[in-house]
Amino acid sequence: MRVSIRDRGSLSAVSPAALSAYARAAGWRRYEPYGEHSDVYAGESRPEIIVPRTQCLGDYASVVATLIDTFAGVSGQDELSVYRSLATADRDVVRVRAAESDDGSVTLNDGVDLIGGARDLLLSVACSLREPQPVYRAGANREAADLLRQMRLGQTDQGSFVVTLLTPVVPPPMPALFPDPDDWYAPIERRMTRRLVEAVTAARQATERASAGDDGAFEETVASGVSANLCEALVRIIEPFRTLDVDVSWARTRPVAATGTVTRFGRADAALLREAARLLRDRAPRLDVRLHGFIRRLKRGEAGDDGTISLQAKIDGQRQSVVAVLEQADYERAVQAHRDRALVVLAGDLERTGQRWRLLNPHVEGVLRDERDDG
Repeated sequence: MRVSIRDRGSLSAVSPAALSAYARAAGWRRYEPYGEHSDVYAGESRPEIIVPRTQCLGDYASVVATLIDTFAGVSGQDELSVYRSLATADRDVVRVRAAESDDGSVTLNDGVDLIGGARDLLLSVACSLREPQPVYRAGANREAADLLRQMRLGQTDQGSFVVTLLTPVVPPPMPALFPDPDDWYAPIERRMTRRLVEAVTAARQATERASAGDDGAFEETVASGVSANLCEALVRIIEPFRTLDVDVSWARTRPVAATGTVTRFGRADAALLREAARLLRDRAPRLDVRLHGFIRRLKRGEAGDDGTISLQAKIDGQRQSVVAVLEQADYERAVQAHRDRALVVLAGDLERTGQRWRLLNPHVEGVLRDERDDG
């Protein structure tokens, strides 16, 4: 049965950039201008078509309908398939595909977890664009949160249960003085998709190495965007299913040399990724920590204004020695507190390296003296 798209709202949602990108990918080339707002496209064994450059045309929806009919006739596809391709031609598409049952259905709870986990996966990747880290406080990264708010859920595909995620519109490359074949200066929407591919590929390879007994498989993956957040998101979406694929299709408006990218995980990978998440969290600094304790050692070089202290404080219920390098004013306060045998409150980011603890970006937040000593 032939299906024709006639809804003006749906037709108007197809952007001129998507029409142009689809036409070029299908073998048409821009030939000459047509009026003030359109171009003539021609191709071998293809009819000439008029492609608008703007949606500000009174008959824009009708023009799009005509182009869909032409594209469908040349490609041998139905109009609905062509429309779906056009609707996503200016966006990168991420598909999270779960293999669970023959009818393509999953339980309601697993479906909710799949969508939520896919969102967390993208959020972790968006956070890594600023600076790759072992752990993120996702809510504190406003740029990543803004990017996620622009993501959209696409239509589901037939077959296995698929969550389709559409990035914000990926603009076409602009003419540049210097060619950029690797697209290093791509917009943030494309950089997020590229980082997703890099991160899930690195996680996939690390799980294979870990299953073969490589204890350091995940040590170097942070630079590729792998974090505890990403590993936990993958566990959430992998664990309920036999296999799970993360599939990326690139926007036609900004084509890349690589074709669609698919990374597959199995249920057994969930345990390895859960352990990787735990190790990455242990490795990451604990942010905005306050430590209460007594100073045991003080050290300052002859030429430096900063000084190093050793604070005896409780961490996870056990007394530990924590080293911190203080600026001059804070170091002088620490010296006086040591003389007074006063309790010091230090704030900063707590980092563990092996069995040693260190406070990064430290400052003295307070000195608590025992008022009974004043008598």
